[in-house]
Amino acid sequence: MGSRQWTAADIPDQTGRTAVVTGANSGLGIETARALAGRGAHVIMTARSEAKGRKAADEIRADRPHASLEVRTLDLEDLDSVAAFAEGLIADRGRLDLLINNAGVMAPPRSLSPQGHERQFATNHLGHFALTGRLLGLLEAGRDPRVVTVSSLAHGHGRIHFEDLDGEKRYSAIAFYGQSKFANAVFGLELDRRLRAVGSPVRSLLAHPGFSATRLVANGMNAPVRLVSNLIMPFVTQSQADGALPQLRAATDPKAQGGEYYGPAGKKERKGAPVVVDTVPAAKDLETASRLWTVSEELTGVRFQLASA
Repeated sequence: MGSRQWTAADIPDQTGRTAVVTGANSGLGIETARALAGRGAHVIMTARSEAKGRKAADEIRADRPHASLEVRTLDLEDLDSVAAFAEGLIADRGRLDLLINNAGVMAPPRSLSPQGHERQFATNHLGHFALTGRLLGLLEAGRDPRVVTVSSLAHGHGRIHFEDLDGEKRYSAIAFYGQSKFANAVFGLELDRRLRAVGSPVRSLLAHPGFSATRLVANGMNAPVRLVSNLIMPFVTQSQADGALPQLRAATDPKAQGGEYYGPAGKKERKGAPVVVDTVPAAKDLETASRLWTVSEELTGVRFQLASA
């Protein structure tokens, strides 16, 4: 391709491949599902609401009548829902080729998950950590299997509040969003290290959408901030479809390598064609990664069974 920009037209034929896309009923998730299905993949679209998931699937089928889509309910905030989803998928399928850890919540008022964890950390990180661990056996049986975890520019301002993970002592919605997205980055890189160590066929990659015109920001904010957001977003963001390109490239580019992080090529990674970018140095800290992994196992009860090649 030389220096030509990577677009959705560069997605290779996905016929015969099965992908799980979390949060596929809107935003980046529906665009990712649309693109993968358009190239022949069977896409399992997850949503907290079956009705919303089916509506999204119908929207995709309206312009892709032959799309192979399946809707399953999954609430990543609830570890019981994660376990039930994984058990159902394992019972129905012998392998999985792609897992796109896309779903997320942003900057809501402080609340706790059914298991008592801060909602953003529970949904954005713990739920995806548990889901990946539970589906690893299916992925190891897949063809060119990949896990793509979606982080954010906000990871650069995040850190893990190990002494106050749930924000009980002090809570800032934006700071704890940053914590969850930083955790995504740390997790994706540490998973890559662990998979490589045992020679696993599964690749772990990361992506972020830059500034994209999804409902994530607006839905998470209070009314005044939402109003301002709606006014300025058209001028500073790219489309949902363009925002999904980094995770699509990570998921499908034959040249993509485990441990790579894809984001927009433009100024400050806000917009542009998907290219390999870099996490902040703190996301690569091995001590932080080990500590987060141990805490995540303790909080989810999920241990990764990493099989050697």
